[in-house]
Amino acid sequence: MIIVLKPDCTEDQLGHILEKIEEMGFRHEISKGVKRTLIGVLGEEDQLRNAPLAAIPGVEDVMSVLKPFKLASREFQEHDSVIELGHGIKIGGGALALIAGPCAIEGEDVLRAIAKEVKDAGANVLRGGAFKPRTSPYSFQGLGEEGLKILRAVGDEMKMPVVTEVMDPRQVPLIDKYTDMFQIGARNMQNFNLLTEVGQTNRPVLLKRGMSASIQDLLMSAEYILSNGNMKVILCERGIRSFDSSTRNLLDMAAVPNVKGLSHLPIIVDPSHATGRPDLIPSMALASVAAGADGVHIEVHNCPEKAMSDGPQALLPNQYADLVKQIRDLAAVVGKTIPATQSV
Repeated sequence: MIIVLKPDCTEDQLGHILEKIEEMGFRHEISKGVKRTLIGVLGEEDQLRNAPLAAIPGVEDVMSVLKPFKLASREFQEHDSVIELGHGIKIGGGALALIAGPCAIEGEDVLRAIAKEVKDAGANVLRGGAFKPRTSPYSFQGLGEEGLKILRAVGDEMKMPVVTEVMDPRQVPLIDKYTDMFQIGARNMQNFNLLTEVGQTNRPVLLKRGMSASIQDLLMSAEYILSNGNMKVILCERGIRSFDSSTRNLLDMAAVPNVKGLSHLPIIVDPSHATGRPDLIPSMALASVAAGADGVHIEVHNCPEKAMSDGPQALLPNQYADLVKQIRDLAAVVGKTIPATQSV
């Protein structure tokens, strides 16, 4: 249910409304817009329909949300969400995130060198994996906490917010100490225990679409995070499975405007994992921005042939710099701005 408050609803009335909602055994989330304040009321549908919510002073209207993803829906919040990451960087509401870095953290010197080059090119968020979900148990699995320490140190040195993947609910407290944004990978999009755990933090979450997930599946996974109190969710289209083997995955470009119509949450695109081919990444990154994406997530390595993970799909730093110049030109046309990080 969504409660629409009267324009003259006082803070005391708002507090009373929230108190009554809790007394009825429901949970709530508030969305304050330019003209109206809405309260999303969460609970069992039959009980919500019979609850006397409209009788509480300060309430103007009570509406049923038809979408199964209630808090993620445009019905709950009409305006676009804007997620703040720190260092002055925002995602959504016209702010474009340029997330870049190596697939895996391989060492401090390597990460620092790549971070400096992507920052100089215009990237405003540094990525790097400390725990790597690999298809083979014999592949490089990441540096663990040592990698997290390196990522945090380099991010602070470069004055860039950092994002890294969390794979297991037991890792959440550890990774929360070092990162500015959790990443939930495609394989874990429906790991509901993990979604619940990050939902109980106040840390932004980058949620990647699963390889065989529908748009509704993606938004319902976001709902797990939102319903646990964490409203800082960024969605990511990174390609879905296809019969075509010429690319790593099939990039569903329609997912961007599709999600924009259904949800207030920001959505970015990862053309690196979607295509698996450096020659396709630039055109797909530009197409993503043109489609309305709130950012692009690109793997960059200064020596892909020596990379310990996903080297063949990484751009070289000079290729990334050329691409960012094109993204800047396109962003100006489509009304996006690229927040800049502080100088080192």
